[in-house]
Amino acid sequence: MDALLKELTKLEKATTANGKGPTIAQSLDSLLAMLHQAKEAFLSGRGTQQDLVALAKAVEAKKKEVDDRQKEVYSVLSRLGKALDKKFPSPLPSYSDLFSSPPSVMALERTIALHLLRTGQFEVAEVFLQESKIKISDDLKAQFVDLHLILKALRNQDIGPALKWTQNNKTFLKSRNSPLEFYLHRSQYMRLLLSSHPPNPLPAILYARANMYPFYQDHEAEFRRLMACVAFLPLPRLQNSTYKDLALPTLHFDLEPLFAKEYCASLGMSRQVPLRVVGDIGGGGALARIEKGRKVMGDRKGEWSQMDELPIEIPLPPENRYHSIFACLVSKEQSTESNPPMMMACGHVISKDSLQKLNKSAGRSKCPYCPVETPIGSARRLYF
Repeated sequence: MDALLKELTKLEKATTANGKGPTIAQSLDSLLAMLHQAKEAFLSGRGTQQDLVALAKAVEAKKKEVDDRQKEVYSVLSRLGKALDKKFPSPLPSYSDLFSSPPSVMALERTIALHLLRTGQFEVAEVFLQESKIKISDDLKAQFVDLHLILKALRNQDIGPALKWTQNNKTFLKSRNSPLEFYLHRSQYMRLLLSSHPPNPLPAILYARANMYPFYQDHEAEFRRLMACVAFLPLPRLQNSTYKDLALPTLHFDLEPLFAKEYCASLGMSRQVPLRVVGDIGGGGALARIEKGRKVMGDRKGEWSQMDELPIEIPLPPENRYHSIFACLVSKEQSTESNPPMMMACGHVISKDSLQKLNKSAGRSKCPYCPVETPIGSARRLYF
């Protein structure tokens, strides 16, 4: 997709103002303004022969600007078409119109409106709602505005609004075993720890004592790491230690998608934007693969009769895998929300149920997969 994105970027530059000159719209607007001024001058009797000659030269100049920019746009469009043909050699399947009935049209337009609101395009969403006559409650609009204000605050290293939301939704987050509130405090703790020069861990430790102790039981292993990393300050030394992951920017950047996921879950929505998922998967090659498979299997008469079920594997990126693929080494069962994977201090991972059984069984308080006896009581949950 890199070649397509590169050509789309060139097309965007060709159709917007840049160092090469004005856009086609700007040239036409400028020409229209000059024609209006010349018309007013001649109607009022102020126009001269020299003004007429200058106007003719200006018209020619603007025509050349438009022709040059059009030539550039057509050239980029041609390369984009070739890149599309190269990326998708098989034509997309043709189906009957799925959005012809009024209910289906309304459902599609509502999905588009929610997409615009969820992605923060509020002005475009308002125009679309007015033109499509779709009704979205003011309360839901306000919630999306609130979401983007909180995400903006997180981007500016302000966890206050996000923490306020977690306090108001503590019961919901607890029911999901969400680590969001702990991760927010962890981010603030590390900022305080690394912000002083020379290193002064006291403000960070006081912050942890005031805000993070309620999470000790659920995040014991992580809590111990946060306290132990103090011994490896200043930052260059921490970055070369076993705690270097605590100094990575992703510790803070990952808060935005995690918060958006929990916020949308509280509204009963998926963690990803539906239209974006459809575009990424379908437009990313799935439709072309399916159509090619249908054609190939259709040509092999008698070998495959179920055309609605094709033996085709569609590769998906990790963010589009919606269930855990972890299977416990002990019980051989896949993990669930109530039976999540747990990582022991040695690095081995088993399910929570298996961990509890090992803890309860006599003489089995050690990891069964380690040649060296390793306690399993300090295991921590893994989140997918």
